[in-house]
Parts: sequence; structure tokens; C-alpha cells
Amino acid sequence: MISAEEMFHWPIVTAEDEEAVVAIMRAGIMSGTDVTRKFEKEFAAWLGTTYALGTCNGTAAIQEAFYACGVGPGTEVICPSMTYWASAAPAVSLGADVVFADIDPDTLCIDPEDIEHRITSRTRALIVVHYAGHPAEMDEICAICRKHGVKVIEDVSHAQGSLYKGRKCGTLGDVAAISMMGGKSFAIGEGGMLATNDREIFEKAMSFGHYERIAASRYSSPSEKVAPELEKYAGCPLGGVKHRMNQTCSAMGRVQLKYYDERTEEIRKAMNYFWDLLADCKSIRAHRPAADSGSTMGGWYSPAGLYRGGDIDAYCEKVRNAGFESCWPGANMPLHIHPFFAERRKPESLPHSENIAKNAFRIPWFKHFDKEFIEEYAAMYRQD
Repeated sequence: MISAEEMFHWPIVTAEDEEAVVAIMRAGIMSGTDVTRKFEKEFAAWLGTTYALGTCNGTAAIQEAFYACGVGPGTEVICPSMTYWASAAPAVSLGADVVFADIDPDTLCIDPEDIEHRITSRTRALIVVHYAGHPAEMDEICAICRKHGVKVIEDVSHAQGSLYKGRKCGTLGDVAAISMMGGKSFAIGEGGMLATNDREIFEKAMSFGHYERIAASRYSSPSEKVAPELEKYAGCPLGGVKHRMNQTCSAMGRVQLKYYDERTEEIRKAMNYFWDLLADCKSIRAHRPAADSGSTMGGWYSPAGLYRGGDIDAYCEKVRNAGFESCWPGANMPLHIHPFFAERRKPESLPHSENIAKNAFRIPWFKHFDKEFIEEYAAMYRQD
């Protein structure tokens, strides 16, 4: 049987990764863009978008996506409350207000039924988070947003490689932003990616934080060809920030991308086997799409279970006592009640977000398929 250290260790780093990173360091091109551009091209081809833009982290990619979609002073962004702060806070940095919506208790993603009544003349964008790798209901969400002229931004930081009805998450809205920090299923140390099929969005995102790429200037060599109205900003980004990806990360990203589908296929096999073993349990349910839906969970980042029994705290304590010490109730803290946001906008009640600690719990994130190991952990969760 595989060891716990090997089963839960991520990312998988080999000599190929190490050699790629060391080559960047020895060449002294950490702050260049040539390797990053190769990574962008390969990533866009893998994802299925026309454009990709490497950033220093996922938060930067989200901020650029907001800016490129017209988010600024006096505008509003709709965001699910139960997510990491970076899905929403960059809108505040641009002078916009964040309007929070509730989640669907089964998908843990933004509830399509809680969107339309929140749209106003100030709404410029809605950000969707494919939470813990579970695709959101994109057909319904995109139809609502198209009806009102609202841009759809996909936060794919949990869902690299997830499919929604056979289509990759990150290709379904107007633009996608993706974190690649060391804890994600697509991990390159640190970094992010913006992806889109919209040339205007791509150029605006580039102009926000990539001063050396929007045009040639006395500060940079000839670079991307952009709309004439953006060329005058060469040498000084519109966002006043520098968002380029460190090329040690893009070098590692190129290697990781080569093996990502193969490695995450094994993760999906392991995670689905875990839940199949527990399918007859009365109090717990798998957080995953239906097997016949054409939707998948990508790399199953930060996986959760759904609790539909009585006392979730007592249940999780039993699991911990059985051997898995990381079984705790809840997920991300609801953002609408966090002081950072609540002090800006009086929070309203979002019951499913607020009750997440009663309805969801943590499960192991297996990186390999080992039946005996997975069966041992599944037995810990059989506490009905």
C-alpha cells in the first residue's frame, strides 16, 4: 500500500521541472517574457481559448479581468459569498462595489436563482467560482448575464481541467482567471493566467499590468500589437501595477502542463472511488456532478463532502477519532459578513453561505489510485 506522504504530496516535481527552473536562473531571465509567452501559447491551446496572459498570481489575473470588463468606480460586480477573498476584493481595489449572491447547497457554486434580481444598471460583471472543482451551472448563468449585458468572469482557480457538459471550465464565459499557486491542482510555485477569446479583453488586461508588452517604447523592445488607443500607454501600465509572471514559474508550468491531464485523471479515479464506496451512507453525499452529466471535477482541489444528517460537528469528530485529523466542518468563510466587505455594504442574509459549516465538511485529497489506501480512509467516513 502507498504511504500517506506519497498519497497526499502535491505537486509532483521531477528532474524535468528542476532542470527547467534552474535553466531560467542560470540564464538570468527570471524577469523576461519569452518563456512565459511559450507557456501562454501552450496553455491557451490546452484550454481551448485564443488568448492567454501569464500573471504573477491568480489575484492579479482576476483584477485584470475585472478591469478589462469595465469594472471601475461607480460600478458593481456580483460574486458568490462563499469563496476566497481574491474573487471579490480586486473589484474593490478598482473602486467598484461587490454585491454578494448565495450559493447552491449542492454545487457550492453561485446559485443561478439568486442572480437576476441583483443586476442593476451599474452591474458590469459577474464572477463565477467553480468551487472545489465543481462546475457552476454555466448555461443558466450565461443566459441571464447575456440578457442584461453583463460580462461573465470565470474564476477557475479550483477547477483547472474541470468539464461542464463536455466543455472546459474557463472557456464558457467572457474571460477566465486562474490561480496556479503551490496549493492548487495546477501548481507552479506561484502564478496565474488570464484566458479569453476576446481580443479587446486580452489587450485591456495586458495594458493594465504589463507595461513592457502593450507596445514598443524607450522602456521596452517591440512587443504585442495592440489597439492604437493603447499604444500611447507603453512604458507605464494603466493599473499602475506590474503583473508579469516570474519565468521560473512559467518554465515549471510548461513541464506541469505536459503531465497535468494524466495526473489529474488518476486523482479523479481515486476521488470517485472514495465516494463510490460511501454511496450508501445516509448522512453524507458526494460533492461532484452526476456521472452522466458530461461534467467532471478537474483536479478535485480542496475537496468537500455534503452533510445531510444531524450533528455535523459530532460526525466530523468521529471521523477524526477514526484517523483522519483534517475532517472539519465548513469551507470558506462567507465574504458578505467579513468586516472588509460588510463595512462597505450592509450585508443581507445569504442562508446557504452562512450555514456552510453545517452542510459541508473536508475529505482527503488523494493524488494516486491505491484501492487499499482509499478503502481505509473511506471506512473512517462510514459513521452513520
